[in-house]
Amino acid sequence: MRKVWIAPVCLVGLAFLTGCTQGMQAQTARAIDSVAEIDQENMAEMMLAVSDPREAVQYFTTATEANPDRIIFRRGLARSLMRAGRAEQSIPVWREVVAHPEALPDDRVELAEAFIRSNDWGQAEATLNTVPPTFETYNRYRLEAMVADSREQWDRADSFYEIASGLTAEPAGVLNNWGYSKLTRGDNRGAERLFAEALTYDPSLFTAKNNLVLARAAQRRYELPLIEMTQVERAELLHTMALAAIRQGDVRTGRGLLEDAIATHPQHFEAAANALAALR
Repeated sequence: MRKVWIAPVCLVGLAFLTGCTQGMQAQTARAIDSVAEIDQENMAEMMLAVSDPREAVQYFTTATEANPDRIIFRRGLARSLMRAGRAEQSIPVWREVVAHPEALPDDRVELAEAFIRSNDWGQAEATLNTVPPTFETYNRYRLEAMVADSREQWDRADSFYEIASGLTAEPAGVLNNWGYSKLTRGDNRGAERLFAEALTYDPSLFTAKNNLVLARAAQRRYELPLIEMTQVERAELLHTMALAAIRQGDVRTGRGLLEDAIATHPQHFEAAANALAALR
């Protein structure tokens, strides 16, 4: 009787071992696929963070062709094109990303930014209108403000700029944009306040320094503000103020500022020298 049962028991054991082996192989394969997917995602993030934009475009182009269903590579390609200054070329790629089943609301926001960089404000506005109102991010409101500016919807722009500045720990850029918006409307005092506030968050933002000087010059206040600046920056800001003064008819003041700019610059300041020669 014992011999009769040995074969079936062995067969059951063999089947069990075979099943275990197959299960382990499947589990191992899934684990390998999972690790490979994580590695691809890490590589994609690294290429976006540190790679030369042209290299990133090439990498994501190749990766997209090899993995046409992976949204991460198509999204990476669109972002790389934007970084490379090829916003218009990124638009069809962003459209494919937005149409993907795994698309996120932020993809639509980035498509809207691509339209703005391509100077297609109508499409940018239409795209932002498709973003759910519950999706509240800094970038979304920053772009909403810019679109409102393009429409000269000042109250709406101010509201969006204020919301955007409150949604980021680094609001210098959006405060500078808001200030420039105020400057174009002729609200020079409001612009000055916003540029100064931007510099409290990022004292190195030269664009805000230059705009601050323009806002003060528009009020015929021809002295440099008390802000951090290098010797070269000081010379360049004096040059900016000089040109603003000359445009407003304050030629004598402008001439003096140009002379100060030339004397301040540690090297030959050709632009200021040429402007001064033209006055003479």
